[in-house]
Amino acid sequence: MKQIIKLSMLTVIFFLIVGCQNNPERKPNILWLVAEDQSQYFFPFYGDNSVNLPNISELLKNGTVFEGMNSSYPVCAPARSAIITGMYPNSIGTGNMRALKGNTKKRSAKEASLGIPYYSSKLAENIKPFTQILRENGYYCTNNSKRDYNFYLRDEAWDESSNKASWEKRKDDQPFFSVFNFNVTHESAMWQRDKEELKVNPKNLKVPPVFPNDSISRHSLAINYSNLVEMDRQMGLIIDKLKDQGLYENTYIFFYSDHGGPFPRHKRAIYETGTKVPLIIKFPSVIKPEEKRNSDMLNFIDFAPTILSIVGGIDIPKIYQGKAFLGSRKNKNKREYLFTASDRFDEHPDRIRAVKNKRFKYIKNYNLNKPHALPVAYRNQMALMQHLNRLNESDLLSKQQKLWFQIPKSQEEFYDLENDPFELNNLIDEKKYSDDIKNLKIQLENWMDEIKDLGHLSEKELVEYVTK
Repeated sequence: MKQIIKLSMLTVIFFLIVGCQNNPERKPNILWLVAEDQSQYFFPFYGDNSVNLPNISELLKNGTVFEGMNSSYPVCAPARSAIITGMYPNSIGTGNMRALKGNTKKRSAKEASLGIPYYSSKLAENIKPFTQILRENGYYCTNNSKRDYNFYLRDEAWDESSNKASWEKRKDDQPFFSVFNFNVTHESAMWQRDKEELKVNPKNLKVPPVFPNDSISRHSLAINYSNLVEMDRQMGLIIDKLKDQGLYENTYIFFYSDHGGPFPRHKRAIYETGTKVPLIIKFPSVIKPEEKRNSDMLNFIDFAPTILSIVGGIDIPKIYQGKAFLGSRKNKNKREYLFTASDRFDEHPDRIRAVKNKRFKYIKNYNLNKPHALPVAYRNQMALMQHLNRLNESDLLSKQQKLWFQIPKSQEEFYDLENDPFELNNLIDEKKYSDDIKNLKIQLENWMDEIKDLGHLSEKELVEYVTK
């Protein structure tokens, strides 16, 4: 009997050893839920309780709210180029919206005056996307389904990229990285869903000071909040699928938006309304978040190294300009300064650079003969934009609201973000801030030199430089 028991124990030990060899430490799954065109301040976990978003809010049970995430550029294609490469768009030739438009060869009539073709930067093409690195380390990577990176992204980036892409086609027990984009909150939904039944009462909404407090502004806000409710419902379906398949507990879930909201002076604006975005991260159940809220200043270029860091066992490419803010290779030094930029928007060239610390923000404008309110034809389809144009032409906007339309615009802008979060009171001429202004100007100039900012080139020169 003793020999039988001994033999049984040896058999159990053998299979345990074999099992451990065949099942190394399980890698976490990673899911991104991406809301298009949404500013941070619209959400209940940042203090706006206009709508209830239960599915996203549930992530906070084992998650962290990040208060300091910023889009590198306040518009989608450049922002996505920063995410996938870990690089500032103005350093790799992807800052103009749009440099590339799928397989379209010829620019539209409204962009013909640019005198340039669609183009893809070889500087960007030569950077290995972090998703390819994940794939090389055993991950199944899918994108559902926006491929708007402003350059030709290599095929090796994704196992599948389509409106049907999902983790479900992977091999058994293969870890996955899956992205789902939600178009219901996109700028275009402001006119496409204008007649949909509202899920909030416009009269109950707080109108930000950049808009007139009238029925058109309130209706526009109500459309967006209603779209957020629908977005939350759609995200809930994805989350429920994870739970049904027993994957939820071992999955990081990132909820964020690609840039600021679908309104004038939000999307395409260098201001906080255009660059500061929501970010919630739900951790796997075996990891308890160190904090429920984090105030570190973060940038989209940090996503690529952070994903590789939380996966573990992967060297982060030295070329990346971003720094990991989670995981085994988490950067120990917190940012003192955060940089953002913008260049051409559709048919309208421009160039703006900005830097901020946790209190102040400095903006450098280069094309002073153009207003911040560029007359982008795409945006002019929006009722609120049409309304603001009429009020401006009739001189019926407040002094602060008219600043967005001002020609010439100020060469420099300086704001106290703590006391002026909507950046309406330009303090650039206030002597008491001269030291702060000087410091931020130096930081901005040093950054532009450090990353080899390509903004000094005309776009014709840029095309020649990045495509040779």
